[in-house]
Amino acid sequence: MPVAPTPGDAAPRSAWAGFLRALTPRAIGLTLGLSVMLAVALNPLFEISFAVLLGRTLFVGFITLIFGSAAAQWRQRLVPRWVLQSVALACAAPLATLMVYMITTGGDFWAFVNHEGRVQGFILISGTSTIVGLVLALGALERQRDSESRAMSLQLALQRSQLDRHAADVRLAVLTAQVEPHFLFNTLANIQALVETGSPRAAAVLSSLIAYLKATMPRLDDGDVQLGREIALVRSYLELMQLRMPDRLRFEVACEPQLIAWPCPPMLLLTLVENAVRHGIDPSETGGLIRVSATRATSREPGRESDVVRLTVSDDGVGMSEAAEPGTGLKNLRERLTAFYGPSARLELTEVEPHGLVAEIMIDVAAMAAASTAATLRSTE
Repeated sequence: MPVAPTPGDAAPRSAWAGFLRALTPRAIGLTLGLSVMLAVALNPLFEISFAVLLGRTLFVGFITLIFGSAAAQWRQRLVPRWVLQSVALACAAPLATLMVYMITTGGDFWAFVNHEGRVQGFILISGTSTIVGLVLALGALERQRDSESRAMSLQLALQRSQLDRHAADVRLAVLTAQVEPHFLFNTLANIQALVETGSPRAAAVLSSLIAYLKATMPRLDDGDVQLGREIALVRSYLELMQLRMPDRLRFEVACEPQLIAWPCPPMLLLTLVENAVRHGIDPSETGGLIRVSATRATSREPGRESDVVRLTVSDDGVGMSEAAEPGTGLKNLRERLTAFYGPSARLELTEVEPHGLVAEIMIDVAAMAAASTAATLRSTE
């Protein structure tokens, strides 16, 4: 019957897996190469054949590799890991060399001690192997520290990026919350005016508002709004306003099919349309026409060509000069544009002769994609 592993079983398995991972082809190849180089360097000092000397250096090299890899996996807090590895390497090379000579003498220790050539060979092989092993171990430790330092820096950068993104999301949510009551209170004020004047259209307008709110309220805090949905809300709002002033408000709404699924922050166009109604059409005695459009086209500038999405709200009302100064709505909209699309997005207001105003949002698609890619790379590093 299978038995569930205990925490005590997990630690040895983890250490064994780490030990096997340390024996990489690179480490084995490096040990093999250094053993061959050591045999070549020491060959003139030995009377034995090169093949025998190579066998001894290979044996010592791989025993040292095994000891060093095992010491690196020993998890304890009393001794620093680099000290433990250094001690393991300093002991592994002499012990491995002694094992070689014990095999050569058939286990006769005194035959080894009393033979001057064997003692000198022991000193040369073990001493050289120890020095080379320690140098490589310290170099590997330095590289490991550098790698850990870079990993920590990347982790801190990732955390900072995540905090920045979270702060931007919170700020966007706060700005959206400021816009929503701004729109609702203005609409309710219009209905209040109809009621106070005894207009027979008050009931119809109120009914339209209720239907509009039922459709939009669950979506006001949705951060993943698509342009097609925003266009539908704009159309519903203009229909609602047209009930209030049927003889003075006309509107046209158009959106290219390829932009229906384009991402946009909630109530982006609605803020501009509301300003056009409130500051352009409402103060005008004759009313006017509001045009809302969403297009995507190539923009050519000197030395540069870019793909630009344009969201336009224009009216032929009283214009900017007679309208109130841009307030909280437009200020928040600009901040939301930057938070959602990045610094490439901008809002421009232009007066139209003889009267009227064009509010245009321009989004550089390439710059937006580059900013999004950079943010993604920072979150995954």
